[in-house]
Amino acid sequence: MGGRLLAVCYGAGVDSTALLLALKLADLTPGIITFADLVAEKPETMAHLDRMQSILARWGWPPITICRKRTLPETGYDDLYGNCIANETLPSLAFGMRSCSVKWKQKVQDQAIKGCKTGPNASASHPIWIEAQQRGERIVKLIGYDCGAADIRRSKKLPTADADFDFLYPLQMLGWTRQDCIDIITAVLGSDYVPIKSACFFCPASKTWELFWLAAHHPDLLERALVLEHNALTGRHSRFDAVEFGATWEELVRNSDRFPSTNTTVGLGRSFSWNQWARVNGVVDEKFRVRRGETVRARFLARAAELHQSRNANRKIGDRASNRQDRASRPEHSHRLPSTALPGEPL
Repeated sequence: MGGRLLAVCYGAGVDSTALLLALKLADLTPGIITFADLVAEKPETMAHLDRMQSILARWGWPPITICRKRTLPETGYDDLYGNCIANETLPSLAFGMRSCSVKWKQKVQDQAIKGCKTGPNASASHPIWIEAQQRGERIVKLIGYDCGAADIRRSKKLPTADADFDFLYPLQMLGWTRQDCIDIITAVLGSDYVPIKSACFFCPASKTWELFWLAAHHPDLLERALVLEHNALTGRHSRFDAVEFGATWEELVRNSDRFPSTNTTVGLGRSFSWNQWARVNGVVDEKFRVRRGETVRARFLARAAELHQSRNANRKIGDRASNRQDRASRPEHSHRLPSTALPGEPL
């Protein structure tokens, strides 16, 4: 990547933070670092973003460019949550699609680089884009996909280039797994800089342990997510009716322990409703308000830790064999951790 014009797509999570460290250790400085603000991240993610701004300033790197999609005043909303509420629908990921990511993340980051001539998102081209045009070169977008099975699957489905950019996945080039990313952040910056998973508080990809965590730390955000789900599944696009399912969606949420087998999305969890999960697990009261208080908070945290540890234990057992295979198939120049990444070495 030496000599190329580099643009980092920063998500403020573990992988993208490790990506910044990999570039620093390789003495490669990106021309722009973009972060798409959906106004839906957890407060911990935004706090991590601020801390990384300070790190980048210390390195003499460009600050993170925070991108946010703007809408016309008559639209009636200016973020993804408002979009879902107004249209009485769920994020597209709940239906197995990713248009919400393209619309609210990818496009605004592209506009931050290329500029936008008209509309509420009008802006000038970034200097890196102007330089690329003058030099007749293509900008390389760097994306923080690691060597875990899920990210390998995602990256294989993506093109290596589009009309404007080339795409590279440095963590996969290095052979770094998610655990390697955690290790490198801990070694270079300290364990306090290992961020939580970056995602919307109503992300359909959330695991049940994350829902317990959200109930404990941000009950107000979980309540907003439950409202969004209720609004969508009882709204004008709802496919649930008493004839096909034997009861309305709301009746199933309130009175059943599980939804009947169906091919349609039943909630934010795709195959399960967050509202029903919250009721069955005693997370909410009869009015679907998240329970509060130190006793229930401690229960939520304990349950989150139990589920997370169980999930990680299963993953690690499976990963040991796959990691051995990965190491055997890596090119000789690949390595898991660079020799310069040692505790105590300041960056």
